[in-house]
Amino acid sequence: MSFNNYYPDFYTATILEWKQLLKPDKFKDIIISSLKFLAENKRTILYGFVIMSNHVHLIWQTDDAFKPAEVQQSFMKYTAQMILKELRNNHPEVLKHFKVDAKDRTYQIWERNPLSVSLFNRAVFLQKLNYMHKNSERADCVYCRKYINIHPHLFIIMKTNNRIF
Repeated sequence: MSFNNYYPDFYTATILEWKQLLKPDKFKDIIISSLKFLAENKRTILYGFVIMSNHVHLIWQTDDAFKPAEVQQSFMKYTAQMILKELRNNHPEVLKHFKVDAKDRTYQIWERNPLSVSLFNRAVFLQKLNYMHKNSERADCVYCRKYINIHPHLFIIMKTNNRIF
């Protein structure tokens, strides 16, 4: 496992048309499950994330064995498929709000072209981490409380023995 070729990224994925889909905990759990898989399988180091009602912010760094676009696609595809499965099985009335007129899909969960910004130095990294923290303070519905007690809205992993800058 090596994390030398890629800077950490600030990554934002938004629900289609900014719909408030991520309010229920079950959808937050899908996102957390995907992030946990990516971290445990050494595809990424997850430094922090915040889940808002209609988007997520992540700070993560891709292992050199993977391309950032591959990890991002894996996250987006898995979470979209699991959310669609939950909507089909238990919330068909909500599912219809994600129907799209596209050649390659019937339903769409995430907006296309998520934001990904390389955090090329410590100052930029801390600026984005602070932004996530402030964003979470304004949120009416965030989740990460049961995962860590640093802040009720923000999940942060800082590796003290593996400095990134």
